[in-house]
Amino acid sequence: MPRRPFYVDTDTASDDAVALVIALRHPDIDVVGIGVVAGNVPLDMAAQNALYTRELVGRLDVPVHVGEAAPLTIELETAQNVHGGDGMGDIGLDLSGRSADGDDAVGALLDASHRYAGELTLVTLGPLTNVARALERDPSLAERIPRTVVMGAVADHIGNVTPAAEFNMWADPHAVQAVLDSGLALEFVGWDISRKHAVVPPALADDLRSIGTPVADFCIGIQRVVEEFCATQTKLPGFDLPDPITMAYAIDPSIATETRRLHLEVETESELTRGMVVMDVLGFMGREPNALVVTEADNDAFIAMLRTAVAD
Repeated sequence: MPRRPFYVDTDTASDDAVALVIALRHPDIDVVGIGVVAGNVPLDMAAQNALYTRELVGRLDVPVHVGEAAPLTIELETAQNVHGGDGMGDIGLDLSGRSADGDDAVGALLDASHRYAGELTLVTLGPLTNVARALERDPSLAERIPRTVVMGAVADHIGNVTPAAEFNMWADPHAVQAVLDSGLALEFVGWDISRKHAVVPPALADDLRSIGTPVADFCIGIQRVVEEFCATQTKLPGFDLPDPITMAYAIDPSIATETRRLHLEVETESELTRGMVVMDVLGFMGREPNALVVTEADNDAFIAMLRTAVAD
């Protein structure tokens, strides 16, 4: 059976890197390109982190393309307080000196959409700036991509950067609205899914690290700063992995145990609720659904996929 083509757009920090490991090492998936966007960290750091991860798993054949350095209209605000100054837990990794394969991630996404028209899965792990720019350049993009899986939003409207907003949506809400309006076949995996179904408590982290591979050590080690943030800010019993469970779902949709088709809009103006993705659960807006939203997931299946990814 031929491998399924995936294009991954990422603001590579500690959880993005684990998601890349899962995709790059999965036997059924052909990662045909990685686009980098500013978000968790500035663009140059995100690129170096993606390049380091690609090298670690021996996948130098997968091209990495540098994209947008700032949101569409607002200033870049990073999440280095969550992921560390280097985005990878500040554990002393050599995250410099590597060269990307291209400086036009927007063009690379468009090229991939033509090359794999009708079969490409787009997985976004960061702000949607690159995707919005691609839609500006070619609105027909949506016609060629049958599935776009977005790590973003929260179905229960409990945020991780403000009381109401998840970081990827908050970082560039204008890009989110452009994507929601585009006609892309969207599937959202929110931070609520990570908070409920992708938390790695200390005992499990130790167990995964004890697998003893360099990849296992890397995937757990780079969560050092995230673990501190989760303990003090989001009050979780371990670090959570939003991008990896999104990637796991993109690879195996049965990881979602409950989904809903809903109409989504994003708040772009309010200081209080900027980046909040409003999900019309009761249909008050009277508009057709524009996204599939994952509302429950299988933790055991996710951890099994993660364990396999770091084992060899």
